[in-house]
Amino acid sequence: MRQPTADRANVVQFDNVAVRYGRGPEILQDISFSLPAGSFHFLTGTSGAGKSTLLRLMYLGQRPARGRAALFGRDITTLRHYELPALRRRIGVVFQDFRLLDHLSALDNVALPLRVSGTRESDIRKFVPDLLTWVGLAEHLHARPPTLSGGQKQRVAIARAVIARPELLLADEPTGNVDDQIAMRLMYLFEELNKLGTTVVIATHNENLVSRLPHPQLHLEDGRLRTD
Repeated sequence: MRQPTADRANVVQFDNVAVRYGRGPEILQDISFSLPAGSFHFLTGTSGAGKSTLLRLMYLGQRPARGRAALFGRDITTLRHYELPALRRRIGVVFQDFRLLDHLSALDNVALPLRVSGTRESDIRKFVPDLLTWVGLAEHLHARPPTLSGGQKQRVAIARAVIARPELLLADEPTGNVDDQIAMRLMYLFEELNKLGTTVVIATHNENLVSRLPHPQLHLEDGRLRTD
């Protein structure tokens, strides 16, 4: 598996970025921040504050209406479409709606990033079951998503996002469907990945989670960003 980048340059750099849909008002305004390689931040704000939109910018699901946004030193406003897949492979994403493939087992869903990157099948059969066991899904390796609960799907989605040790991990409410004990176990997984060099951004409403873990916050309010 590819190891995260070792340099300390900014993985994300936004300067006066704004987002609007069509001709409507800007829903994000003058967003400026940087994320050094290996940092860990919570992204907080009330429902509708724009957290998912900001994450979408960072995983190249959307481009800004104005301002400059760079990932891994590349200006994403000028990237050509054929350049996007290689950059996206450096990013792990936990989506709020999971986005699992229903026709694949939990094991094969998690294995997808490894297979795309050309990892040997023998390594896949070693790493993937170990990770699914760690997140409490040892009995569901061959289960397909339609047979799993919301919390189980959440853990499959998280395992898929972290299995290839991405350089940047973005998670949208990753503990929203699990109990507090599993939530902390998953957060420890994110922290261990961060210790290996991955830059982590966790969007969450869970104030208890934020208060228990000493990481800085990016706080969205009225379409603007406040950093702690």
